[in-house]
Amino acid sequence: MRRAARGAGVGGGMSNIYWASLLHFYQPPIQMPEVLRKVVEESYRPLIEVFKQQPHARVSVNINGVLTEMLYESGYQDVIDGLGELASRGQLEFVGSAKYHAILPLINENEQRRQIRRNHLTNRHFFGDRYKPRGFFPPEMCYDPSFLDSMLDLGHEWVIMSGVACPAPWPTNQVYEVQSKDGRAAAVVFRDDVLSNKISFQDMDGKAFIEHLRNAHGNPDDMYIVTAMDAETFGHHIENWDQLFLSEAYEAVAPPYALVRQAHPLAASTRTLLTMVEKPAAQDVVISSTISDVVDRFPRNGVIEARPASWSTTHEDLDAGVPYPLWQAPGNYIHKLQWEHVEIMSQLVDTALAVADTEVSKRHADIARGLMDAALHSCQFWWASRRPHWDVNMIRRGLDQQSGVVLNAFRAINLSSAVEAMKRDAYYKVVASRDIRAKIHDQLFWD
Repeated sequence: MRRAARGAGVGGGMSNIYWASLLHFYQPPIQMPEVLRKVVEESYRPLIEVFKQQPHARVSVNINGVLTEMLYESGYQDVIDGLGELASRGQLEFVGSAKYHAILPLINENEQRRQIRRNHLTNRHFFGDRYKPRGFFPPEMCYDPSFLDSMLDLGHEWVIMSGVACPAPWPTNQVYEVQSKDGRAAAVVFRDDVLSNKISFQDMDGKAFIEHLRNAHGNPDDMYIVTAMDAETFGHHIENWDQLFLSEAYEAVAPPYALVRQAHPLAASTRTLLTMVEKPAAQDVVISSTISDVVDRFPRNGVIEARPASWSTTHEDLDAGVPYPLWQAPGNYIHKLQWEHVEIMSQLVDTALAVADTEVSKRHADIARGLMDAALHSCQFWWASRRPHWDVNMIRRGLDQQSGVVLNAFRAINLSSAVEAMKRDAYYKVVASRDIRAKIHDQLFWD
């Protein structure tokens, strides 16, 4: 039940500022084992420890199913167990997404539904009943309304978007809604892009961030703020940022000593309580929260039409009509070729599934269908964006995945009883895909 967003803070007479943080855990299916090891050691394990040491801290977590599988297969069960333990303790809520981090607005609705459903099934398998996401994180926060029905069908109630997607007055004490094609409503929360980027690019430490929240609040109403960033920001992208920002921020919003002692008198001998100090009363109280708590706590305020955008989109991009510039940019020749190849790959898979009628052709069709899920991952396009990201090996690995899909799809068609004209048309598509890959490779050699 949603509660009024006005009331006394801790101690009476003060306002509450609810800080809801989302951490996005993801590595692409083509990631090298050594890189995954470094991310686990530098980021994932230290992050889990931060939350264990700060029992009042709350966080919303998206972990894409492909990463959950990679952690299990690579022997990092302790990371899965650690996240699950935090969920059991009520400190962490899981958030849904697309399993292989595909850019949902750039793929068709059948693929959207498949990615969302497979993400749910994978994480449910590894986390059990602790995985019950109410919210949804579209990969890279790439939003348009096309995936809302698939999202809602799996029980998600809210979606997070970049602040640049907000077309209405900025919400601090209310929650907007968006509407799916079939008329259902989903709550929408907007990431504070400015503050999130300041954190991601090390422009303020944890204490300064909390002080900023207190100073920025100038009215008696309760308010909320949502930050969101890659989990790898803390420790992997920025060394020791898990301690220098996150741990500091959570310490700054720890409950005052007197209140903890009053609420838990038997805990007076614990290390946590003994190391706490009396803090001067703050004008406003900052409370660590999950996004679902924010959605429950603050009233709804009508339906909006959010702008298609991503968390890397600028206002200049929107003015130019480019909502997803790092994955499909006009004038980016490699992006153009990549999406042409995706279209041919998808057509071949659809044909293979439709005509496969022998044991061997069905086997290749199933392989092609399974491989295409991972072959749609976003990183191959991101690394081709030149804004400023550019990595020829990540582009090439993604293309290799797509090539495997094409191979198996064509074999399924060729080994079926389909008419010769259909097999010939499929082979023409194979030739076209080969030509596109050669053009991309030429760009990687010389550009």
